[in-house]
Amino acid sequence: MAGYLSESDFVMVEEGFSTRDLLEELTLGASQATTGKVAAFFVADLGAVVRKHFCFLKYLPRVRPFYSVKCNSSLGVLKVLAELGLGFSCANKAEMELVQHIGVPASKIICANPCKQIAQIKYAAKHGVRLLSFDNEVELAKVVKSHPSAKMVLCIATQDSHSLNHLSLRFGASLKSCRHLLENAKKSHVEVVGVSFHIGGGCPDPRAYAQSIADARLVFQMGAELGHTMNILDLGGGFPGLEGAKVRFEEIASVINSALDLYFPEGCGVDILAELGRYYVTSAFTVAVSIVAKKEVLLDQPSREEETSSAPKTIVYHLDEGVYGIFNSLLFDNTCPTPILQKKSSADQPLYSSSLWGPAVDGSDRVAEGLWLPQLHVGDWLVFDNMGAYTMDTKSLLGGTQAYRITYAMSRLAWEALRGQLLPAEDQDAEDVCKPLSCGWEITDTLCVGPVFTPASIM
Repeated sequence: MAGYLSESDFVMVEEGFSTRDLLEELTLGASQATTGKVAAFFVADLGAVVRKHFCFLKYLPRVRPFYSVKCNSSLGVLKVLAELGLGFSCANKAEMELVQHIGVPASKIICANPCKQIAQIKYAAKHGVRLLSFDNEVELAKVVKSHPSAKMVLCIATQDSHSLNHLSLRFGASLKSCRHLLENAKKSHVEVVGVSFHIGGGCPDPRAYAQSIADARLVFQMGAELGHTMNILDLGGGFPGLEGAKVRFEEIASVINSALDLYFPEGCGVDILAELGRYYVTSAFTVAVSIVAKKEVLLDQPSREEETSSAPKTIVYHLDEGVYGIFNSLLFDNTCPTPILQKKSSADQPLYSSSLWGPAVDGSDRVAEGLWLPQLHVGDWLVFDNMGAYTMDTKSLLGGTQAYRITYAMSRLAWEALRGQLLPAEDQDAEDVCKPLSCGWEITDTLCVGPVFTPASIM
């Protein structure tokens, strides 16, 4: 092992012991916590992160994963991924500082934000981070002045109009502008070593990856014509973090592998990267949040449980955390989280129309509405699954005030697999890759393989 993670960093649990069991222990008799500074308890299953990594290696064996730090910068996650040998994709100085603080070498860091502050570029230069992204002339000029020895990766726009997050509205150079940017880089004696793109999260069509890989091949050809040595292809992110996603990870991987075989075949000398965030951490985190206030509002219409309810009403619950805290992903994910009751309710208990709100006194701090819940009380805890992505920020982990507590857990089986680095051997059957951790993915014999794309033409 590389020494990033030790047994003192997490709670060792036996197989069959769930994160919810651990949360129940943490919140049992938690009245002291509700009067103190802890607003939420996270439990992170680091074994789930390890399982995701082994499955990634199985389905995308040619791709070297980099972790997108902005997705979840908690130390336990960074340490276990560093132990697994991942690189790290950082968007700013704070993220670069954080991963270097735990011992990650600069050679395993890419500053993937194509719009950086000059101070961030200077920090990268000072601390040996040489791989930087750009997508415009202004960014190129800043790097020429502040980090002339940098190796640049040209970020190109994608066809992600169907994604939940349309990143190409803000990031990525059009194919028509790529030659001009490559020419300017050459004139400025800046080395452009590769191409990157980023499909926005929630894209329902995996063929967008094939189209972007085809476009990247065209930009590689431009670079070669201009004298650039292009040897990096960065597939970006957008990979789903949940098994129940509309498009399964295996389907995306199948489309990517087909496109890579056509445009960047094995042995072509190109190092293929991907920047994954949600994929690794979404399902690994569960959180418990306490109710701090409630208000009953009478309704004109009868309630759903008319025969057992004493009066038609809706109940507004205020939580210790809201969209300006750990539920901030609701602002751009357009989801409605469903709480799990920490206290078990009886089957004949009446249900009431309910909504959940954060502590901020404004109309935007709405966590969930349209729920039917039993009567809850101040001090009760609500549990939310799949809370690993975009629920915490780097600043709090660099010494700021942290209003929540994270307990990391890992099964003994996962720890032994991590210590032994039971990664797939070259002669190992693909079917056996996930067995050390029993990743439990449902594999079909035939995956959805999209049609091959040709590079888009340039007008």
